[in-house]
Amino acid sequence: MTLKIGLLGKKLGMTQIFADDGEAVPVTVIQTGPNLVVGTRTMERDGYSALVLGFEDKPVRLATKADLGQVKEIGGKPQRFVRELRLSAEEVGKYKVGQQLGPSDVFAENNAVDVEGQSKGKGYQGVIKKHHMKGMTRAHGTHEYFRHGGSIGCRLTPQRVHKGKRMAGQMGNEKVTVQNLQLLRILAEDNCILVRGAVPGAANEYVVVTQAATRASYKRRGLGKEEARSKNPLKASKKAAAGR
Repeated sequence: MTLKIGLLGKKLGMTQIFADDGEAVPVTVIQTGPNLVVGTRTMERDGYSALVLGFEDKPVRLATKADLGQVKEIGGKPQRFVRELRLSAEEVGKYKVGQQLGPSDVFAENNAVDVEGQSKGKGYQGVIKKHHMKGMTRAHGTHEYFRHGGSIGCRLTPQRVHKGKRMAGQMGNEKVTVQNLQLLRILAEDNCILVRGAVPGAANEYVVVTQAATRASYKRRGLGKEEARSKNPLKASKKAAAGR
């Protein structure tokens, strides 16, 4: 298990910004703070080490006794979204219960991040939409089977349907993690981050943003200053074709 620090947040929506070289970049706006350190998990007491974070205050009238018990020691408000982040004991020791964390305390611009969220539910879908199957030919001899799944087995062998068989069923509404997204900018005053590209879930859904598990930094062309453009139209067209 990769132990990486992160923050809880809410996906606000998508927009676009302009990079230093003039490139229009589609970004997702994620509110990642303030996060409240609700508690810690230690090897001596719990058998593992982790940091318990909470995001967004919940009205006391909606809180359960368990919610109130989580913040009883720190005297804070109950939290709507609470998650544990597995970390090493040394990393957990850097944070105190009751401390508030913002995006600038955890992330840096142009770093790679992983975003975990609940994907949009698509309802009950067939095999063509869910598994990108080809479907039957639309010839004169085909009737009522254009979008069917086809055979799923044989009564002689294997006398059953194999587990994991691609069939029609519920699509979406599952936990999805998108890895190695570029954290383009940090808006410290608004406790928001701008992540290049799309992230799972609908607007106003909760997400977990952590430092990337497989990449320390993010390198991408088009992040430098604008280069001097050639006046030769032939060279300019070749440069545009190469995506520079």
